[in-house]
Amino acid sequence: MLDPKLLRNSPDIVNRALKKRGFETDLSIWQKLENSRKGLQADTEKMQASLNKISKEIGKLKNTQKDSSKKEKEASALTKDIKENSSNLDSILQELNKFSLGIPNIPDLDVPEGNTEKDNKEIRSWGKIPEFSFEIRDHLEIGQLIGGIDMEAGSRVTGSRFSVLKSDLAGLHRALIQFMLETHICQHGYQEVYVPYIVNKDSLLGTGQLPKFEEDLFKLQGDQNYYLSSTAEIPVTNLLRDQIVDSKELPLKWVSHTPCFRSEAGSYGKDTRGLMRVHQFEKVELFQAVEGNSSEEALEEITSHAEAIMQSLEIPYRVVSLCSGDLGFSAAKTYDIEAWIPSQSKYREISSCSNFRDFQSRRMQARWKNVDQKKNELLHTLNGSGLAVGRTLLAILELNQLEDGSVKLPKVLKNYFHKDAISVD
Repeated sequence: MLDPKLLRNSPDIVNRALKKRGFETDLSIWQKLENSRKGLQADTEKMQASLNKISKEIGKLKNTQKDSSKKEKEASALTKDIKENSSNLDSILQELNKFSLGIPNIPDLDVPEGNTEKDNKEIRSWGKIPEFSFEIRDHLEIGQLIGGIDMEAGSRVTGSRFSVLKSDLAGLHRALIQFMLETHICQHGYQEVYVPYIVNKDSLLGTGQLPKFEEDLFKLQGDQNYYLSSTAEIPVTNLLRDQIVDSKELPLKWVSHTPCFRSEAGSYGKDTRGLMRVHQFEKVELFQAVEGNSSEEALEEITSHAEAIMQSLEIPYRVVSLCSGDLGFSAAKTYDIEAWIPSQSKYREISSCSNFRDFQSRRMQARWKNVDQKKNELLHTLNGSGLAVGRTLLAILELNQLEDGSVKLPKVLKNYFHKDAISVD
């Protein structure tokens, strides 16, 4: 949520920034609601002051055993007017909140301008793109040859875009999770947290998935307003909702492994083959909460930690800065890490690292205690995939395939998987 002071005092700046995202809104609606709020609030405060004065006068009259009925009628009328004003004020505050919740974050000044992923800016690349002396297979063909990926079983058990991993691939999937967690905990200084896979509506409002993107979520039946979590970002970030953190605890660095559930609304026909875009997948998620003046540095750090996994696994990749039109709703700046996928002859996203600044924390009222300034300030929140497990598995299969369909594994996984290769059945 944007700072109301910014909407109030600099609507032109906000409009220009939002247009860079391709987002059009009429801030005059917000201004009218805000003016009504201020007017009602001022009137209510005046009436309350008058009521307080009259109440004292009634007390004096009663103490001297004088008639106070006239003043009591005035007090009764004022009380009625105050209740009516308060009710109107509550309605306007709800409208203001609803309007504000629909406004995305403002892009950082160094975010490239553009409308689609074609306008994203490459920052750096790493690794050598492999050359093959044989006709390559995609990950699904390899997975079927080694008896490890069964999309038909996933479809039978649940439906399309669900998969079943078997035997060595199930073990490799688990090994990747353990390798990622241990690297981030032991080398990068994150604390592991295990969080619920089901989240409530307030949590989704806090991180920005609601109210705008409900169609992308799986909502559970019942009246609890429960949803399957679409990313570990939601439960992990909401650990700080309505909390005040001591400055000595900052920066907070958490890592969590969770399954993610997405309806992929609007993506029909895209990446329907194999593991690239499925309804259930797993991620190892990195999260940081920092003071406002540290969030730019924290974004670079989170991105480097995700890159460290890519380099350890010897996956060629590039880092791109998302353009203004490709940013997520809550993000002020995002780096995507894209792995080279041989069967597609292009880079594909495997991690997304974002700085949300105080956008999410304002929605959640997540603050830290600034002892020097003697006040509570909003935290800056950041998160990034470290990494998406299914897509990492996919990249390893394709990049390390041999002519007969078997797969040679990265050396770093030896202590987690205890095999050098996966052979064809």
